[in-house]
Amino acid sequence: MCADTTDTPDYKDTLNLPQTEFPMRAGLPKREPGWLERWEEIGIYDRLREKAEGRKPFTLHDGPPYANGHLHIGHALNKVLKDMVVRSQQMMGHDARYIPGWDCHGLPIEWKIEEQYRAKGLDKDKVDIVDFRQECRRFAEGWIDVQRDEFKRLGITGTWEKPYLTMDFRAERIIAEEFQKFLMNGTLYQGSKPVMWSPVEKTALAEAEIEYHDHQSHTIWVPFRIVSFDLPDAEWSDEEAPDGSREAAEAAKLSTAAQFEGAKVVIWTTTPWTIPSNKAVAYNPEISYGLYEVTGRPEECWARIGDRYILADALAEDVMGRARLDETMYRRLGHVTQHQLAAMTLAHPFRDLEGANGFWDYDVPMIDGDHVTDDAGTGFVHTAPSHGAEDYECFQKRGWLDRMTHNVGEESEFLPHVPIFAGLRVFNHKGKEEKANKAVIDTLVAAGGLLARGRQTHSYPHSWRSKAPVIFRNTPQWFAAIDKPVGDGQDENGTTIRERALTSIDKVTWTPRTGRNRLYTMIEGRPDWVLSRQRAWGVPLTCFTRKGAMPTDADFLLRDENVNARILAAFEEEGADAWYKPGAKERFLGNEYDHEEWDQVFDILDVWFDSGSTHSFVLRDREDGSEDGIADLYLEGTDQHRGWFHSSLLQSCGTQGRAPYRGVLTHGFTLDEKGNKMSKSLGNTVAPDDVTKQYGADILRLWVAQSDYTADLRIGPEILKGVADSYRRLRNTMRFMLGALAHFEESDRTAPEDMPELERWVLHRLAELDERVRTGYAAYDFQGVFQALFNFATVELSAFYFDIRKDALYCDGDTARRRAARTVLDILFHRLTTWLAPVLVFTMEEVWLERFPSETSSVHLEDMPETPGSWRDDGLAAKWAEIRRVRRVVTAALEVQRTEKVIGASLEAAPRVHVDSAATRAALESVHFEDVCITSDVEITGDTAPAEAYRLPEIEGVAVVFAKAEGEKCQRCWKILPDVGTHTHPGVCGRCDAALG
Repeated sequence: MCADTTDTPDYKDTLNLPQTEFPMRAGLPKREPGWLERWEEIGIYDRLREKAEGRKPFTLHDGPPYANGHLHIGHALNKVLKDMVVRSQQMMGHDARYIPGWDCHGLPIEWKIEEQYRAKGLDKDKVDIVDFRQECRRFAEGWIDVQRDEFKRLGITGTWEKPYLTMDFRAERIIAEEFQKFLMNGTLYQGSKPVMWSPVEKTALAEAEIEYHDHQSHTIWVPFRIVSFDLPDAEWSDEEAPDGSREAAEAAKLSTAAQFEGAKVVIWTTTPWTIPSNKAVAYNPEISYGLYEVTGRPEECWARIGDRYILADALAEDVMGRARLDETMYRRLGHVTQHQLAAMTLAHPFRDLEGANGFWDYDVPMIDGDHVTDDAGTGFVHTAPSHGAEDYECFQKRGWLDRMTHNVGEESEFLPHVPIFAGLRVFNHKGKEEKANKAVIDTLVAAGGLLARGRQTHSYPHSWRSKAPVIFRNTPQWFAAIDKPVGDGQDENGTTIRERALTSIDKVTWTPRTGRNRLYTMIEGRPDWVLSRQRAWGVPLTCFTRKGAMPTDADFLLRDENVNARILAAFEEEGADAWYKPGAKERFLGNEYDHEEWDQVFDILDVWFDSGSTHSFVLRDREDGSEDGIADLYLEGTDQHRGWFHSSLLQSCGTQGRAPYRGVLTHGFTLDEKGNKMSKSLGNTVAPDDVTKQYGADILRLWVAQSDYTADLRIGPEILKGVADSYRRLRNTMRFMLGALAHFEESDRTAPEDMPELERWVLHRLAELDERVRTGYAAYDFQGVFQALFNFATVELSAFYFDIRKDALYCDGDTARRRAARTVLDILFHRLTTWLAPVLVFTMEEVWLERFPSETSSVHLEDMPETPGSWRDDGLAAKWAEIRRVRRVVTAALEVQRTEKVIGASLEAAPRVHVDSAATRAALESVHFEDVCITSDVEITGDTAPAEAYRLPEIEGVAVVFAKAEGEKCQRCWKILPDVGTHTHPGVCGRCDAALG
């Protein structure tokens, strides 16, 4: 008989309810700046260095961003990844150092100053160069301050008060010193070869400064007339057609010079402006060629009846169609052999041009080249060695570099010595097409030198800064020879820069592995490194050349250690501006040399040489650099395989014989939610500042951690909402722990061996997770680490362990079960906060300070706790996996009853659980399975389950029959039990009566 509960007291105040001031709403945008101030006040980075003294160093070398604008989302992704690397390595026991840096020289900054000048109507070339350089320096300084604050707002830790800057005097001195090593080891040379040239910026550009956009080009088909044919008798028959084939018969017909007299070889090009610089026509011996004769023509057609053209057989129909000739208007006369092609000499299409004064009256040879294909065009390639890399290589290997032309100037204009076209430009100062192409085409038409014309849209190189198209232009530049032995050539990695680089690549750990193949292929096939730029803001090529000497002369370059030392001393004191000050040449040459015999070089170094040299004045030169001058990790976007990773490798292999990094990690680009490239014009950009103002930096950091950075990453409003939802769920997990740990003392701690199985199962999971977290962080697998921790926190803790143990935590008295649960919560707290701190830097600091509010306390000063291997218990884990499997069926069955309004809460139930397996029944009976299911009672049976019992198809051998719990509802714990009302305190069960004392 139950006691009357009408006057039952309110037992709420007797419960051990959670106590915490940790808010459910984070308010990150307003609160995060306060933690930043706190970290600065307590000097957290310096304290980490003090703590880490004697530890194994870990150095992530920061790839320097340009100091020329606000941060974009790609910057945020990059810096957050770096920060997560540094913080996780530090908390796993390393001395993890991070020195942020900036790239301060080069075209991006100089271009901004020029834009300001143009807006004011000023001419940059009339401004004193030192004054101009000072303006560039001030511009960079301003943006460094802006970007530094923006990076710090993202929670990035590092030596912000002492970053590295490529424009620091010492940095400029060391960059010059690194250049001088190329000068002294014999790899520096001046050459004249085609390079990518920006007519807008008026400078050579490196491949890393190029991006590709669609561009509409002129296309022309130009016949080159054969003017001589010199083939030894029957040479064709010895190698071309020994079997008496049809090709042999056709070739025999064409074996005499008379057959080719007046015939024409047709080329195709998308750069008509290069025709005036043509010096050869290339063919491929592997392609089948034929001689074709025009037999008819429409009214409007440049071809004439009787004209004979040599074309690749695979392309003849297309070419004739472009010339408006259908298949009834031409015929194939026969096969043309490679020996016959080699025997031909052609005339330039402008030969005998009126007003040209014989400028183009030279012979044009036929040359073989593997780069020629019959995929498009005519099967022949117009070759202008001053305007194409492959064209240049063809001439270089033949020793024909004396035939190079210098017809086009720095503004893409034909130079004064070029007849007809002098002064005409390819592109203007805004990158728009000018008159050069049209003038060449019109002149070809007038000279009878055009077979067909058209337009084609194709991918074309553009300057990434001005977004304007570039040209290939022959111009004297300074190069580092990557296939010439470096110094004495003695090095374990190889004798040349290329050999050293390729060997070094396979000694580096690549994340992801595909990065190795990408860089290896690039290094394997790249040409010599163009070091020079025709600009003003940067470190100059600190060398002198002898007047009147040729670049190939042994004494062309001045190599003197004393001169070098004077230059370096001046740069250390005054910066690179010292090179441009009056009297600089006399100062540096000193009294040892006749100043009139030497010219001072005023080109500046490619900015990629600057950033490629940073290892020398960050890793090697600073006290907080790397002990051996090598970084443990370089981390940038995938575009840096052709940028910073590439230039750093070449530079270091040229001066130190090895790579400056042990590991390289690359991440993808940021896209909008639909997978489109972000663009201000499309309005789909996501600015880091906007995200931090709306959500807080931790949400942005969590987006990074949740994403697969090895591929391109999507971000947008809906994605950020999803990230914020994940954050809230995780925050609630931490809030529960904080509340349940209120007033936890060391005296409450329970030894693992004295804990119930459920707590020991949690410890087992922590041992597994400890290995997963450490392995994941070591491999930079932030997505894997976070997913493992998030699933553990939300599924295994919040939805399972916490859900079960709420009853004991809230309602038990000072029981062994409650002490064990709180001990596990304390263990969980220390691990989850430190494991998650590298990602959620602000939130985990807030969580930590809620428990340990010392003025100098910080989670970021903690290490990840060591987790005993003895906590692992695979047998226990297997048992609890089976218990959880049965629990799934029970909770699903109860959810049906709740949905149908049969019960309001699971504590109203006392289900009967039919389990076929005797071992599983024993496991369930060995624990308080009713607590596991959060029911008031449960019955385990091996009886055959009735047909109407609830089952889950994926879980065999388990069925549940619903039944309501018998007894009265305990007014304190809300369980429905038969003994309620039979104890000292009215309306409670025996457990609660004992807790009330």
